[in-house]
Amino acid sequence: MVSGIEGLRDIHGIPGVPWWPPAPGWWLVAAGLLGLLSALWYWRKAIWLRIPPIPVFRLGTWRWDAARQLRELRRRAGKQPPKQTAAELSELIRRIAMARFGRAACAGLTGAAWLAWLKEKDPRGFDWMQQGQVLLEIPYAPPGAGAQKEALYPLIEALHAWIAAEDPDV
Repeated sequence: MVSGIEGLRDIHGIPGVPWWPPAPGWWLVAAGLLGLLSALWYWRKAIWLRIPPIPVFRLGTWRWDAARQLRELRRRAGKQPPKQTAAELSELIRRIAMARFGRAACAGLTGAAWLAWLKEKDPRGFDWMQQGQVLLEIPYAPPGAGAQKEALYPLIEALHAWIAAEDPDV
């Protein structure tokens, strides 16, 4: 038998925590992130309608406000009559054009001259003369002309791209 100091054993530290397998809490975090990503993927269309898809928008600018109004119009377009959607879209196009190019450049334009001006100024080359005719025809269409409602969606998308484009002419 050993007595005194010789009988003492040295202190042993606890072993290190291995990095794998992770603790149950990390499994829950991983499952939650996977569930969140799955939900975002499933509802991506609904989320896309509410989030500004173009990063050039800055809070408080006319672009930000126009993009917000355009998203709201896109959301309401399926629920309201095409005449109302076309009227709101025409007003929004006019306001965006005046914000980009000034009142003197576009405020007096109407009809085919307005569509030609839009086609000339569109940075993405959208065919406003052909596809924009619906803006001239819907106000005079008979009630219940629902076939023209789908013709407004490409105009909304083109206007969204027009908002996001840089201003080379200004």
